[in-house]
Amino acid sequence: MGRDKALLPWAGGTLLDAAVARLARVAAEVAILVGRSERYAGRPERRVADVLGDAGALGGVYSGLCATERPLGLFLAVDLPFVPEALLRHLIGGADGVDAVVPVSPRGAEPLCAVYARSCRDPIRRRLDSGERRMSCFWPDVRVRQVGPDELRRFGDPGRLFQNLNTSADYDAARREPGEDPGG
Repeated sequence: MGRDKALLPWAGGTLLDAAVARLARVAAEVAILVGRSERYAGRPERRVADVLGDAGALGGVYSGLCATERPLGLFLAVDLPFVPEALLRHLIGGADGVDAVVPVSPRGAEPLCAVYARSCRDPIRRRLDSGERRMSCFWPDVRVRQVGPDELRRFGDPGRLFQNLNTSADYDAARREPGEDPGG
């Protein structure tokens, strides 16, 4: 996108503000995964830097799981502004007896809006150490509950719920959607 999308205007704040607010309403602890940099200084939330270099999003999940003592980590990408709190609660509620709860939209798995138990740390680390970076590479090593499109429909249109804002065009289109008041 050519700029830090977390800081793009949204709903009277930024995309980051919106994601943190949703997470704070459903989780006891909120931390911001900052990658290898010291981004977002001055924010009240704890910032978690990647513990491994060049490990991508999977390395971010690993870092987040290493930084918490809680049994579960709820992860939400900042560029998924249409995921409602009710869905986040549903994912947490579906974590009993499994290591991961991952929505599956019509486009496929949505691993950056998911719940991962601390029990995923070692399987993720083994895969990272072997050079794998795909978000689902460790799933054969853990118990994964997939939340499919039929189950997701009660929270809205699964295609829209997981509408990524990866480009300036995606962001501009999302800001023009009827019923949205992203501000800025």
